[in-house]
Amino acid sequence: MPENGRTTRRRLLARTGALGVSIAFAGNLTELFAGTAAAQTQTLGRHGYGPLVPDPDGLLDLPKGFRYRVLSREGDQLRSGEGQVPSNHDGMSAFDGGHGRVHLVRNHENRPTAKISVPTVEGLTYDPAGKGGCTALTLDARGHVLSERVAIAGTAVNCAGGPTPWGTWLTCEETEDRAGTNGYTKDHGFIFEVDPADPHRTGAVPLTAMGRFQHEAIAVDPKRGIVYETEDAFLKPFGLFYRFLPERPLGGTGSLRAGGRLQAMRVPGVPDLSSIQETGASFDRVEWVDVPDPLAAATPVRLQDFGPKGITHAQKLEGCYWGGRCVYFVSSFAHSAEGSAADHYGQIWRYDPSARRLTLVVVFGPDTDVQLPGESPDNICLAPSGGLMVCEDGNGAQHVFGVTRHGEVYAMARGRQNIGTPEAPEWGEFAGVTFSPDGRTMYVNCYTPGTTFAVTGPWHG
Repeated sequence: MPENGRTTRRRLLARTGALGVSIAFAGNLTELFAGTAAAQTQTLGRHGYGPLVPDPDGLLDLPKGFRYRVLSREGDQLRSGEGQVPSNHDGMSAFDGGHGRVHLVRNHENRPTAKISVPTVEGLTYDPAGKGGCTALTLDARGHVLSERVAIAGTAVNCAGGPTPWGTWLTCEETEDRAGTNGYTKDHGFIFEVDPADPHRTGAVPLTAMGRFQHEAIAVDPKRGIVYETEDAFLKPFGLFYRFLPERPLGGTGSLRAGGRLQAMRVPGVPDLSSIQETGASFDRVEWVDVPDPLAAATPVRLQDFGPKGITHAQKLEGCYWGGRCVYFVSSFAHSAEGSAADHYGQIWRYDPSARRLTLVVVFGPDTDVQLPGESPDNICLAPSGGLMVCEDGNGAQHVFGVTRHGEVYAMARGRQNIGTPEAPEWGEFAGVTFSPDGRTMYVNCYTPGTTFAVTGPWHG
């Protein structure tokens, strides 16, 4: 597909740059994403994995030949003895621990009402009144849990984040609450760096120059060291897409504390990304504007004065990742009734920093051939085969969907809906999908009740 061209709505994803391969949706995918009974058992193309097989234990349905292991569940005791496994499992990433070991860092999107807080630990706690944070698991070469401990505590609403090229995790607070709000003793809305192997090495230090706003996710340009950031603001005024220019790019653990410059993206003539509805739409004059007050001391960043040309907003900016030579970010939905310029059920955008070009590579419903239930997609990651894994965030049965290099879309996992009893509550959304460094294991969280799964099986390229 030409960079500046148009394409039919059935060719929903093209030339993403993901691991250097081309990806394209094709055919009628409506039934799959509509969550019908037929869609939940349909085999989509020779590169999918077949129908989902009901799990006799009622936890996670997977294709034949795949199996899962529950690594950790909300309410269990942390192996460190620091307290219980916290609630609300969200963003996550896997890191090479050497000798076949894997470090997992997992966010807990805990608000003041959270059932189980991240335990406070000396040297790892930012604000004792904050219930959020991260926990870290270390797995041996066979995938068994060796340790599970607090990695950072006293933060708030840790939603997503992203890995750095030097092997740490940046965890993002999705809140703008100030000290004195909800009992907090410090301002919130920051990014924190977490070392998965030694959390005390990074401690609990807010990276204030990266801005104080409703952070969602980040992606790091591995050549330039620029950090891209999404803002999940689903009520108007909507969020912005940012980049952070570090004083010490690619400087390693702790280097982001040296500061830098925060900028917001402006697409000339496009005040709201939801107004763009055609896949393939491309903009070659993307501008980056310095944020007047990154700490939002008086005014939230998205409300600040960016000059007469304004700034570009988007509703519900969520997942963000680096693939090939570009950064990709997700808008999960846009509702005109809530102030968006137009409606959609999901967009994926690509920004090429070399060309300064922004391209809409995926758009879902309501006027496309793909109708998604509720608000979806959310977290996304690259699969070892070169395709994508997409976590659904909507109503009803929740799925992890895969997209192959050849364009087929398939259901990779489904959380079982157990409704009606306290012992078997309804499953929440999936989040934090990520793969082990060797590509042999997919890790994914169920948000509530908080559960971390490791999925193994006949992965193919």
